[in-house]
Amino acid sequence: MHSRRPYRTAAAGVCAVLGLGLIGGAATGSWLISDSTADPAARSPYAVGRDAWHSIPVDTLFRRTLKGDGAGPGGADRVWTRLAVAPDSGCATALDPLLAKTLRTVGCAHVLRATYTDATASSVTTVGLVFTEADTDAMRALSTRFADDHLDRRTDLLPRTYPVKDTPAVAFGNRQRASWSVHVLTEVPVVVFSVSGFADGRVTASPQPAGQAMASGATTAVAQAGLGHEAKGVADRVERALRTTVADLTEKPE
Repeated sequence: MHSRRPYRTAAAGVCAVLGLGLIGGAATGSWLISDSTADPAARSPYAVGRDAWHSIPVDTLFRRTLKGDGAGPGGADRVWTRLAVAPDSGCATALDPLLAKTLRTVGCAHVLRATYTDATASSVTTVGLVFTEADTDAMRALSTRFADDHLDRRTDLLPRTYPVKDTPAVAFGNRQRASWSVHVLTEVPVVVFSVSGFADGRVTASPQPAGQAMASGATTAVAQAGLGHEAKGVADRVERALRTTVADLTEKPE
């Protein structure tokens, strides 16, 4: 019986060392977590928003179904279904050269895009999020420039479409762009854009900004088809999802 005591003593010593190690590791881990969450800059909307393209699930940024209560012409309800999400890409791939050049002041880092169709599959809309490297001042300056120079109305700054094979958006190319929206956010380093068109692939000779196409009394084919409402409605809901998610992630723990 006495011969087993050294082994028991040794085993007890090992357990004690392991226990202290685990406690020490847990304490160190809690310190690291505490330090990270205590850093205001690490939890700022700009820090969270800048990393959102890879830290937030794509189904959160681009929901499979978007509900647009009252978002259609005359306050009609709309429902949009996601057809596909484009692979992560840079500005050169996702944006026309002049639009990419215009956004150069904020340092485009990544672009995420998705294409939706309405419930009747008569229209298609590509919506995108441009994640920038800019700070608050740079984003505000870009927002001011867009407003003062009416850059969101220029047809040479139209966003590109994302056509999807074997869907109503298969023929959704540059010549099918009918209405669009570009919105520079200032509380997060993101530019939200959208572009809509007819699902039958018809060419639109005179694209119209969403704001003009939604104006009361607008009589163009684009306006009459509600394509301005499509572009604005889809963009607004994707933007809202981004804002809500970033706000949730930056809330301080109680």
